[in-house]
Amino acid sequence: MSIALVSAGCIFSGALLGLGLQKLLPAHHLNKETQDVVKLSAGMIATLTALVLGLLVSSAKSSFDTMNAGIVQSSAKIILLDRALARYGSETKPVREQLKRSISATIDVLWPTARTDATGSGAFERLNGTGLELALNELNALTPQNETQRQAVAQAQGMLGDLSQTRWLLIEQEQNQLPLPLLLILVFWLALLFVSFGLFAPRNVTALTVLLVGACAVSAAIFLVLELSKPLEGVIELSSAPLRNALHHLGE
Repeated sequence: MSIALVSAGCIFSGALLGLGLQKLLPAHHLNKETQDVVKLSAGMIATLTALVLGLLVSSAKSSFDTMNAGIVQSSAKIILLDRALARYGSETKPVREQLKRSISATIDVLWPTARTDATGSGAFERLNGTGLELALNELNALTPQNETQRQAVAQAQGMLGDLSQTRWLLIEQEQNQLPLPLLLILVFWLALLFVSFGLFAPRNVTALTVLLVGACAVSAAIFLVLELSKPLEGVIELSSAPLRNALHHLGE
C-alpha cells in the first residue's frame, strides 16, 4: 500500500510540475506546434506504459492463480491420501494423525490469526517438510499383508511425493517479485506523462481533481500488481478454505 501511495504522489507531482512550467516557459514554447510534439511524445510513452503495465498485471495474476491452483490441488490430494490410508486399516492411524497435525500447522503458518512481521512474505519458506517426512517414514515402516494394502501404500507414497513437490514449487513461485528497477522506470514514465498533461492543462480545481484521480487510478494498477505478487499478505491473499476443508475431512 505504501509503495502505491508513494507512486501516486510522484505521478501527481509530475502534473504539478507541468502546471508550474506553464508560468516559467515563454509563450512561444507553448504554441500549437509545441503542443503537437508533446502530444506525440506523450502518446508514445502512454502506449509503452500501458503495454508494460498490462503485462505486469497479467503476469502477477498468472502467478497468483498458479499458487492458488497448487493449494487447491494439494488439498484434494490430502483428502485422497487420508482415504487411501483409511483403506489400509487401523495400522495407519499414527500416519493419519501426523498428517492432520502437519496440515493444521501449515494453516497456522500461512494464515495466522494475528498478523506479525514474521507472517506473510516468506511464509512458504518457513514451512518445513518434517510433517510430511515423518508421515512418509511411518508409512514406509508398514508391512502390507495383501494386495489391497500394497496398493494403498503405493498410492499414499505417490501422493506424499506429489505434496512435497508441490510445496517446493510454491516456495519457488513465491520468490517471483516485481523488480525494483522496473517499478522505478514505470513510475518515471507515468510522471513524465503527467508532466505533459499538466503543461497544457487549465489552472483550475476541476483539472487538478481529474489529474489527481488519474494518478490514483494508475497507482491502483501498480498496487494490484504488488498485491498479486504477494498472495499471502495484504488485501488480496489466497484463501485458506481448501486446506481448512481438507483438514475438516481428515480422520473421517
